[in-house]
Amino acid sequence: MTPPSTSTAARRFHPLEQADFQKLEQAASLKGLLRPFPFKGKGALTEWASQCHALRDDLIKLAQRRVLAQAVDYPFRLLPVELAQQTTGAGTVFLRWRRPDRSAMGVALWQALITSPATPDTLIDDLYAMEVQRIVLNMQISLLHTLGRQAQACASKVALAESSYLQRVSKHAAPTGTTHPEESL
Repeated sequence: MTPPSTSTAARRFHPLEQADFQKLEQAASLKGLLRPFPFKGKGALTEWASQCHALRDDLIKLAQRRVLAQAVDYPFRLLPVELAQQTTGAGTVFLRWRRPDRSAMGVALWQALITSPATPDTLIDDLYAMEVQRIVLNMQISLLHTLGRQAQACASKVALAESSYLQRVSKHAAPTGTTHPEESL
C-alpha cells in the first residue's frame, strides 16, 4: 500500500508490517467457525468472545504504540489536523482525524489537509499511508468487537435454550403418577 513515488528512506510514517501482526495472528483463529457445530456450548462461545475482545484490545495497543506514536511526532504535530484516538460508548477505540482544539473531526479534515497547498509535498505520501493504515485498523478493530459481541449474545441465547431444555427434560424424568399410553402424547 506504499505509493510508488516516495522512497522508503524518505518516509516519515512507517505503516505496520506483517511482523507487527504475527503475535496477534497466533492468538486469533477462525478455524472451524463455519462448521455445523463449531462451539460445544455457552462456555466455548464465552471463551471465543473473550479471545475476540482480547485480540481487539491488543490491536488497539498496537495502533497506539506504533501508529499514533508516529502521528503525534514531528513533523506531523505541526499540521492543523491530527490523528487521534476516540473511545466509543462501548469502550472501543478508533483512530480519527481531528483538529487539535477538537472543534471538528472526520475524514473531511484529512481530505482538506491532503489537498491543501499549505501541506508540504514531502508529507503527502506519508499522510496517504497513515490514512490507509487508519482505515484498515478501524475495520479490524470493528470486526473483532462485533464478533466478540455476537459471540456473547449467542452464549446468552444458548444458555437460555439450555435452561428451557433442562426444564422440559426434568419434568419428564420425574415420576408423575400412572398414565395411560394415549395420555402421554
